[in-house]
Amino acid sequence: MPSAPKLASFPAIRGALRFYQICSIITGTMLLLLCAEMLIKYGLGYELFLGGSGGFLWFAPLDAFGESTGDGLNLSLGILVAHGWFYVVYLFSCFRVWSLMRWQFMRFLLLASGGIIPFLSFFLEARVARDVKRYLAEREAADAAGEGQSHRLAAHSTLTETIPTDSTERPLL
Repeated sequence: MPSAPKLASFPAIRGALRFYQICSIITGTMLLLLCAEMLIKYGLGYELFLGGSGGFLWFAPLDAFGESTGDGLNLSLGILVAHGWFYVVYLFSCFRVWSLMRWQFMRFLLLASGGIIPFLSFFLEARVARDVKRYLAEREAADAAGEGQSHRLAAHSTLTETIPTDSTERPLL
């Protein structure tokens, strides 16, 4: 069983969680765009282009071999590439939260699947944020209660009493 996160890492956990939340929303949105693009490309036989002979935004049909016939900037390909790179960043953010929270490996695999299963990243983002924030709050409250107890015990300890010294001795310097 993995050990609990250290209190010193709580600020890093909060930063990693925020980064994860942002990456999760971007990756989820890009995945939905990718799914729509794939439905249009493979279901209807069109690709989305920006500029070129068709105007500002237009759909170009695919030829008999599945090749594009458009002459502008291929946004379909751009969506594919952008999702791939955002997924890599999303995996890094998942790894960061997972490693700082010291979760089991299966939880990392679940987080990673958020970038390849439509809508899952949105649900995971909400659940992970709720779980991590609740854990941090409970752990800080428990530590504050325990710390207060240790300060009360230290006040009554013989080790914290001042030891009288003979002040009549001359200093060494």
